[in-house]
Amino acid sequence: MACALSSETLESFKKAFYDDPKNLLAQNACSTRDPLEVCLLRKTSEKTQHVYTNKVECEGKPVTDQKSSGRCWIFACLNVIRLPFVKHYELEEFEFSQAFLFFWDKIERCNYFLNNVVEITKRGEPVDGRLMSFLLHDPTCDGGQWDMLVNLITKHGMMPKKCFPESYSCESSGRLNRILKSKVFRVVGICLGVPPETFFWEYYKKDKTYNSVGPITSLKFYEEYVKPHFNVEDKVCLVNDERPQNVFGQLYTVDCLGNVVGGRHTIYNNQPIELLLQLAAESIKNNEVMWV
Repeated sequence: MACALSSETLESFKKAFYDDPKNLLAQNACSTRDPLEVCLLRKTSEKTQHVYTNKVECEGKPVTDQKSSGRCWIFACLNVIRLPFVKHYELEEFEFSQAFLFFWDKIERCNYFLNNVVEITKRGEPVDGRLMSFLLHDPTCDGGQWDMLVNLITKHGMMPKKCFPESYSCESSGRLNRILKSKVFRVVGICLGVPPETFFWEYYKKDKTYNSVGPITSLKFYEEYVKPHFNVEDKVCLVNDERPQNVFGQLYTVDCLGNVVGGRHTIYNNQPIELLLQLAAESIKNNEVMWV
């Protein structure tokens, strides 16, 4: 039988709260400060020094910022690829276009969603069932996985940020995602811009010598200028899932998770956390970065 919160119960909660002076002190502090910062122990901060035995040599400039969007997976990937790229071409500063992959992910993901609806309907899932409800809840979210990046890059390529810069809806994607539940390519093109079919990449090396590449397509740019230094297809996505039913050393996937119809399935290689820590440390010692 359901039990509603009575006024007496709520009053007892309130009295217990204000009877404890620690709650008043915490309330005063958290009213004007971030609660997580208030909880930080000073002794801990005094003992924590950010001095490392090993670190990745070239961290890349400028510092990137996904702002109010869920594009961490895209930013992390392009930052990983950027390091060997800038080292080879002797660049002082460089960014790949996050907006470019974001654009194609939105287009491809909308199509993937529509195909998912068809497929789960064919296999007898009820229209008012939990799976359909879950898919309809957020069909065009910003987040993604490694294999989804591989699908985008191997199909559409890559582009320098100067050739396809950020837009308002890239940096603040909430309204765009709400609109996309009913419209696709036209709205994405209006909000993000449509990537050019070809572009010129003009750049200066560290020694100030000028270079120009193009006209070139985004796919050819990836295959000829990026892939020799970072091939997204020969990487493995490792996870740590400690649940007893998910044994280590096996591959796992998630039903209906993806972005490109006909592309790679989203696959996870489940391994012990100790192995992930070991590989992270080894990558830093080898002056390499990891996608996390």
